[in-house]
Amino acid sequence: MSESQNIEYKRSWHDDYLDWVCGFANAQGGRIYIGKGDNGDVVGLENSKELSEKIPNKIRNIMGITAEVNLLQAEGKDYIEIVVQPYSVPISIRGRYFYRSGSVKHELTGVPLNEFLLKKAGQTWDNVIEQRATFADIDEKSVKEYLVISKEKGRLPNYDGLTTKEIFDKLHIAENGQLKRAAIILFGKDPCKFYPNDFVKIGRFSKNDADLRYQDVEEGNIIVLLRNVLERLDQKYLIKQITFEGMYRNEKSEYPVLALREMLLNAMVHRNYMGSFTQLRVYDDKLNIWNDGGLPEGITAESLKCSHSSKPRNVLIADVCFKGGLIDAWGRGTINIVDECKAAGLPEPDLTERDGGFLVTLFKNNLTEEQLKKLGLNDRQVSAILFFKDKGEITGLEYAERYKIAERTARADLFELVEKKLLYKQGETKSVKYVFNAE
Repeated sequence: MSESQNIEYKRSWHDDYLDWVCGFANAQGGRIYIGKGDNGDVVGLENSKELSEKIPNKIRNIMGITAEVNLLQAEGKDYIEIVVQPYSVPISIRGRYFYRSGSVKHELTGVPLNEFLLKKAGQTWDNVIEQRATFADIDEKSVKEYLVISKEKGRLPNYDGLTTKEIFDKLHIAENGQLKRAAIILFGKDPCKFYPNDFVKIGRFSKNDADLRYQDVEEGNIIVLLRNVLERLDQKYLIKQITFEGMYRNEKSEYPVLALREMLLNAMVHRNYMGSFTQLRVYDDKLNIWNDGGLPEGITAESLKCSHSSKPRNVLIADVCFKGGLIDAWGRGTINIVDECKAAGLPEPDLTERDGGFLVTLFKNNLTEEQLKKLGLNDRQVSAILFFKDKGEITGLEYAERYKIAERTARADLFELVEKKLLYKQGETKSVKYVFNAE
């Protein structure tokens, strides 16, 4: 048996391994084997009996918890098994908190520690009372806009005739006349007054982050940001494709509006509001949105493209957005983004954890270096697509001469590009050429 999220092997005992015990206790629990190598083979312990008595005492005296410590034997060699149960309360070792994630032990500090302590207390960040705020800090226009949207979706009970305080009580974003953080994020006049990084920064870049052309900052609550950011993108950052059907003019955005809306909502609802601001970057060939805060435990970026559980970081904010018809409560947000792009004939979006947060990227076409490498193409094939795409076609001879390879190798490379539907073959024998797929 190899090491995993719940198993750790150590050849000998050091008191530093108490950190691992703490990490398991704060996570899902686990087992630590002392006297085993990295592959799980028993290497033996000389002082096994003495350690089997000392280790449980150290765990109890330093962390205030108990762990099952068993002295075992295999192939005539002693080894120790430490069984650590998960604890519902936070466990520290000399004032430090550790957490087991995957096969790695992390020390929790700063924002991650704050989130961890709230979670262990059965709380989320948005459910905490904001002592500095009053109902004078609430934007009544945003509340009314929310109620109009919610009536269209039919998810909210009839709130006609109720005051804002009564509505907030029913939405559980106020308690005993005091506002919770969720109320400020959702409906506040100036959320940045309380949480300085609650804004969206938009930047227009050329091909990479070194070439920033211009930028804007949008501030406000979720209702305001959803409207203003999408309007800013439409008016300043995205190019519309214009076609005519008879006398009628049709405009089509570079990216599906519904996908952009879902991306923005996803970033604002699930972000870590104690971390950095939300970042939206527009490039020549792609667009992405990054929000602070990684994925919930047990959910991977790949699983977001298919049916998955909904585990919101900000439970109250997510619940109010669901009742208002802004989001889906079934974990379908990212699936909708993927589906909208496919329906628009765009490449599959990229969903990934990066820099302590989550990044969603939309692509304009399949012919970018980033997209081509994802298809598993070799360096020659990527270079050829980027070099010849403006010409619109390639011949086998051109390909062979450019990369100084045999024509047979060139034909094999080009055949693979045809198989991947990046090119299609036109003509026969010596007149064969490979034309870029116009779709």
